[in-house]
Amino acid sequence: MPVPSDLSITSGGASRRRNRFGPWLALASLLSLLTVALAIAYWFWQPATLRIAVGPAGSDDQTLVLAIAKAVEAKSNAVRLTPIQTDGTLQSLNLLGGGKTDLAVARGDLAMPAEANSVAILRRNFVVLWAPTGRKGTAKSKVTDIASLSGRRIGIVGLGDANPNLLRVILAESGVNPQKVTTSQFGTDHISDMTQDTTLDAFMMVGALDDKVIADTIAATARLRGEPKFLSVDVSDAIAERHPLYESEEIPAGAFAAAPQRPDDKIETIAVNHLIVAPSALSEDTVDAFTRDLFAVKPSLTKDLPGARHIQKPDTDKDAAIPAHPGAAAYIDGNERSFMDKYSDYIWGAVLLLSGLGSVAAWLRHYLRREERSENALHRDRLLTAISSVREATSLDELASMQSAADDILRETLVCHEDGAIEDGDLAAFGLVLAQFHQAVVDRRAVIAQTSHAGAAQTSDGALLQPFPISTAAR
Repeated sequence: MPVPSDLSITSGGASRRRNRFGPWLALASLLSLLTVALAIAYWFWQPATLRIAVGPAGSDDQTLVLAIAKAVEAKSNAVRLTPIQTDGTLQSLNLLGGGKTDLAVARGDLAMPAEANSVAILRRNFVVLWAPTGRKGTAKSKVTDIASLSGRRIGIVGLGDANPNLLRVILAESGVNPQKVTTSQFGTDHISDMTQDTTLDAFMMVGALDDKVIADTIAATARLRGEPKFLSVDVSDAIAERHPLYESEEIPAGAFAAAPQRPDDKIETIAVNHLIVAPSALSEDTVDAFTRDLFAVKPSLTKDLPGARHIQKPDTDKDAAIPAHPGAAAYIDGNERSFMDKYSDYIWGAVLLLSGLGSVAAWLRHYLRREERSENALHRDRLLTAISSVREATSLDELASMQSAADDILRETLVCHEDGAIEDGDLAAFGLVLAQFHQAVVDRRAVIAQTSHAGAAQTSDGALLQPFPISTAAR
């Protein structure tokens, strides 16, 4: 007997192909997300590469920076230094201003790019002024102090405008008209020409106190033209007050020679810092890591490069002439942020974002499965309607057909539940209707079985009670 139309499953119902690979797809998605997270973490924790402009080739600055780059690479996983060779500090600053390098080594009194910050002091350069006193048998020099330089000729070691500009500041603050002083500049490879030039009345060099070139130059002038008379910058405090890029310092006795002692007493002078500078826009975390690594490797550098001991922390005062980079200041002042301080906002933001995406995904999944939920509700209604048909069934075959159709509906409903198309509450409601349907089938089977048994008994009784025909012959 055909199945009643109210229990028929719509096209593709029980036989519809379901995605049975849900758990595997979920696992694949999880592994994909994990792979992406690991890739992001790998990229995030890669050492930051910092380009540093330094020059000229073969200079003490380049030698020191190369040693720093090697030591930092061996010690740290946070940063890497890539030195870029330049012709000198001016070119280094031009590259920094043009965004072609991340760091630059330069003197602090040069024209800095806008928003340039100090990261570290490589050394402090001192102004050394001296005049030869004259050899025995020659006229004594009349240059005894800075005031007596008026009308004189001074030899300056170093090309460019930095040292002549500094000399003009010293002369002007000391009451000497810079226009009345003649200067001649010599490169470091022409120092011997300078020491042999007898037309020069005094000499000027700028560098570290332990710079061997300065000591050798002073010794050469002493040998050729007599012991030097060191010129004190008595107005050094006033210069430092009016020109924040310069600082008042003292050259200690015996700084350039011990026997004879040169100078024989301390000398007032001006100093200017030689810096590693960076744009303020450079990542604070990156500069923090570099500064920390720089001062961590300083002790080991000092063993091979004595000049490394001059590396100092920059001035972190907000009113400094060249302010410290925020990343360097955080390390120096002990205000480094922890991992959670740096990234807690991002972490919570990611949690909220993922939560929101999860809610959107759940809603979208619920929306896309609306047809399956509607179909399941329709199946439930058909089962509920079929209960009446079950009570009117007249044969066991008809009940068996309806039971088979109900089994298909049950199978379809369970698949929907496994796929997440319907929730536990909907499944419970369906189970209640299905239980009523099965109870109706059981009851109807009993009725049909009882009716069939009664009919069979009545047929048997009728045959037994039928009157026995009496033959006329017998009568």
